[in-house]
Order: sequence, then structure tokens, then C-alpha cells
Amino acid sequence: MIPILIQPPAVEPVSLPEAKTWLRVDHTADDDLIVALIAAARLSVEAAARKALLAQTWRLALDAWPGFDVLVPLAPLRQVSAVRVYGADNAASVIAPATYVVDPPSNRVRFLSAPRAPGRPFSGCEIDVIVGMASAPDGVPQPLRQAVRMLAACWYERRGDADADARFDSMPGEIAALIAPFRTMRLA
Repeated sequence: MIPILIQPPAVEPVSLPEAKTWLRVDHTADDDLIVALIAAARLSVEAAARKALLAQTWRLALDAWPGFDVLVPLAPLRQVSAVRVYGADNAASVIAPATYVVDPPSNRVRFLSAPRAPGRPFSGCEIDVIVGMASAPDGVPQPLRQAVRMLAACWYERRGDADADARFDSMPGEIAALIAPFRTMRLA
């Protein structure tokens, strides 16, 4: 299954003015940098939490249906906007919403009957999903918004200065502690 970002979040969980207040920056020279750091921090917090903070649309491309249930690898699942299957002629057929159930608590799309088999061998099935904890920044839990602020500030202050002993694959402890209660756990 290949997830492809179709529509990123319309806004970030932390605005430029909020970040500048947190950073105590009162000039505009670094605005573009700060905006980029906010977006990068959101992506890092989402990866650590294993959850999308804000509503965004993804396309899941599958070679074939895995059965009656499709586990969406992105969380939390809000809704399915389209399900398509491609024929041998590469023409897409939309699968009627009445033939499947969206099950947000389990992050699954459950088919009521066997969906039509794709006619092409690669990426023959597509599911467009909307995932995210909230539609607007104020719907994102405050600890996660704070984690974005703190991570952006950490990167802003260090700007490429790396401690020789720093691990690049780990989140700073105080930020990880903010994320931990919201993290989706894996069983395997």
C-alpha cells in the first residue's frame, strides 16, 4: 500500500505570530524560516505521535484488495472520500459508498461484499481518505501544539549546530513527553 499526499493541511497547528511570540522574535527577516520550521515540526510531531494533527487528504494505492477490510495506515481516520478500482483499460470505476463502511475507531474501511478485482496489476485500487485530529488549529490538543512550538524553537535556536553526541533519530525528552499521551501504539 502506497500512501500519497493529495491535500496537505490548510493551516498549521501554530501560526506565525504564535511562533514568533514563543521565540521572542519581533522582526520579519526570519518569517519564511519560521514558517518552514513550523511545518517541519508538525511533520515530526505527527511522525512521533503516529497521528495527523490537522485534516489532510491521502490516496492509498493498492495492487489488489487485501480482503474485506482495509487497514488505513494513517490515523485518525475521519472519512473516505472515494474508492476506485481500475480495469484493464486503465479506466477507473467508483465503488459505491453503500458497499463499504468507514470504521474510524479501528481505522478501517470494511467492505460488505467482495469488491471488484482490479484489471491492472499495479495500483489497481485506490482509496482517498481524510485523516486528522482536527479541522482547525484550536482543535489540536494543546500539548501537541506546544510540542510543535518547542521543536520549531529548538531548530530555530540551533540552526544546524549539531552536538557531536546528538541523535538525529530521537525527539528531545521534554517534547517526547508532550507527545507520549497521544501516541498511537503498535502491537507488533
